[in-house]
Amino acid sequence: MPYSSMEWPARSLLGVLSPPARQELLGLGVPKEFEAGDVLLSEGAPDRHAVLLLSGFAKVTARVENGETSLLAVRVGGDTVGEMAAVDGSAPRSATVTACGAMATRILQPGLLHELLMRRPEVSVALTRIIADRLRWANRRRLDFRGYPAKVRLARLLVELATAYGRPTEGGVVVGCLLSQPELAALTGAAETTVHKGLRELRGKGLLETGYRSTTIRDLARLKELADLPPE
Repeated sequence: MPYSSMEWPARSLLGVLSPPARQELLGLGVPKEFEAGDVLLSEGAPDRHAVLLLSGFAKVTARVENGETSLLAVRVGGDTVGEMAAVDGSAPRSATVTACGAMATRILQPGLLHELLMRRPEVSVALTRIIADRLRWANRRRLDFRGYPAKVRLARLLVELATAYGRPTEGGVVVGCLLSQPELAALTGAAETTVHKGLRELRGKGLLETGYRSTTIRDLARLKELADLPPE
């Protein structure tokens, strides 16, 4: 399928842009493909390019004080990574981005991105909103750690993944980025055994179904209720 006719998540940059702006963005930069385990961007690196993800998904990680690696977020086709360094250009990369499978991307040098943002205010506004959403997401994670038990944090994370990256089907909402139990534990700040138990309970209640490389939310409304989130 040509990338110009693909459907991207509604909250991603490619998902929110108008067709003309999206087409112009897709025509910029240099195409580059990555395989599982390839590093798209490295924490601490001084380079300044941004990467437009066209397909697949990647993990965003960073080192913490004790030397361990912490999973911060996931990014999927339609998203951008590295845009802060491309726009700001005054600090090294704050995180590492690693491909979780085959990925198609376009590499955008800072000059190209700056010119597009000046020429297309729509793209500038959309990118600003996405960066703001990511900051709010990070703040919610911190508040969740202090205000909710692990089971509720897991439910809240699954709702957010389904809302941001889900694909509606007759049987529910298929989450487009598959995370392992250790990765879910990292994002929820819980022990892996706690996440394993929580997923088992959600499956038992008919809220969640997991299969080979797939996770389906069977009842998003009930999962939101468990997550202490509003219905809409």
